[in-house]
Amino acid sequence: MNENKIAALRMERQHLTNKADESDYISLYRDLQPGQNVYWCGFGEPPSLTFRVNFDDIEFNRLRQADRSLLKGRFAGGNLGWIMKEDFELFACLFCKPLDKPAEKHLIIKELIEREGPLNIQQIKETTGMLVKEITPVLHRLQEAFLVYEDQYDGEWDRGWYKFSEMFPDVNINKYTKTEALKILLQRFSYRQVCFNAEMVKSFYKLPAKIIKEAIGSLASEGVIEETENGWLLKTDIELLEKYEPQISKSIYVMHRNDFLVRSNEYWLKEKFKHPEHETLQYLLIDGEFHGAVVGHFRYGPYDLEDVLLDLSAEEAAARKAEILEAVSEVNGGKSVNRYQGEELL
Repeated sequence: MNENKIAALRMERQHLTNKADESDYISLYRDLQPGQNVYWCGFGEPPSLTFRVNFDDIEFNRLRQADRSLLKGRFAGGNLGWIMKEDFELFACLFCKPLDKPAEKHLIIKELIEREGPLNIQQIKETTGMLVKEITPVLHRLQEAFLVYEDQYDGEWDRGWYKFSEMFPDVNINKYTKTEALKILLQRFSYRQVCFNAEMVKSFYKLPAKIIKEAIGSLASEGVIEETENGWLLKTDIELLEKYEPQISKSIYVMHRNDFLVRSNEYWLKEKFKHPEHETLQYLLIDGEFHGAVVGHFRYGPYDLEDVLLDLSAEEAAARKAEILEAVSEVNGGKSVNRYQGEELL
């Protein structure tokens, strides 16, 4: 299978070559869930699909949070994410971590919310006498078990915690097995990635290898996906790519660490571009493939931009130096990086 064709089709389907309007965005967001905000600097902000839209999707999603068409939960390794209301049941089935052996503190807070909720953390503290640092992890664990729900519909910090079944009486967290739920999501994942492997699925969804293997095997036996020398593809895409004419234009995207493409490739990106002294701040998607990273240190405010690491040939790295540095500066508020491929910039 031609890798250029796969990369070009992936760029199209990610709306990196053709920016999404609001109608395109709904289906794109659905397929890239759980939605997350911009890594580090977007804490507390609505989720965003950077570089992919021709409108302000942060404000668009702020409105979707306000009318509760986007719902907050803990998915993919306990990470916070935002799910479209119509998919909330599906994600709850996949990511629910049952609390089979609750500790006393879990029972105390669970029963308090069931009896007197909704309650915010301060009210729980006043009633139980527990410290905030004790209460918070308990709430998070109850949230992962879908026993309570944190109703964050705006940017305020004083949020109420509800009994989950009271907020969502029609949600059945046992409607799908984990394998059945993942099979549904894998078809969306495959469509937007075009080509995938089990490591990418694990990297993005943070699920046990056994469930991933079962879901992939089931989809393969049903003829939905097929394995090629590049990885797994939808069978319909294998047919499409035979006649597909790739049109990859030169592009550089400086991707934050919560980006869908970064998170699904994180398993190899973090190893390939790690630096012994600096943190990885962003990754460089160059002409549809990851070829580098920006390293430095996170700050509340402009990051410390120390270096740009690349796996391009020396000739190509030199030829595209100005273009790469401009892209890095633009994403980082006009700030310049100190080095390029280890060489100090004047």
